[in-house]
Amino acid sequence: MVRSPIKPLTLEEFLKLPETKPSSEYINGQIIQKPMPQGKHSILQGELVSNINSVAKPQRIALAFPELRCTFDGRSIVPDVAVFAWERIPLDERGDVANVFKTHPDWTIEILSPDQSQTKVTGNILHCLKHGSRLGWLVDPDDRSILVYPLKQQPELLQEEQEILPVPDLVSDFQLTVGQLFGWLKL
Repeated sequence: MVRSPIKPLTLEEFLKLPETKPSSEYINGQIIQKPMPQGKHSILQGELVSNINSVAKPQRIALAFPELRCTFDGRSIVPDVAVFAWERIPLDERGDVANVFKTHPDWTIEILSPDQSQTKVTGNILHCLKHGSRLGWLVDPDDRSILVYPLKQQPELLQEEQEILPVPDLVSDFQLTVGQLFGWLKL
């Protein structure tokens, strides 16, 4: 849902607004509310965060965050999963994880929801890649496909169950096939 204020807001004005549920993003001067996550989206998001963190967190190489606001280069977006290299995680004055992330994730993962614009979501992935992300995934639960966006390479569509999903080098120990990813949808 696009909310167009009478007078366009700046990014700074947008960031002062109260958070919405589900989150709103600031893209090209527009406020766009993300759709409410549904069952397939939620299970895939939770499993991705949990499984990535089970490999990357103990080694202190990366950390996956669900629904984390990332504000950089004129946009404020909320990827479904944002993965940051350990040394790039913003910290506050006490050394705790900061609340505000004014930078791009190293790996951005979006999970398409019903009635969500694939173009808008792809635009966010491309924005991340343009500004320093190493990899982007667009997961389509209904199609059971993943569009992989490697940095400065042609996107790749993966649909075969045995295909191994490419991951950024910082989490090279994390391995997942298309079949395993969509297998999480079964109880």
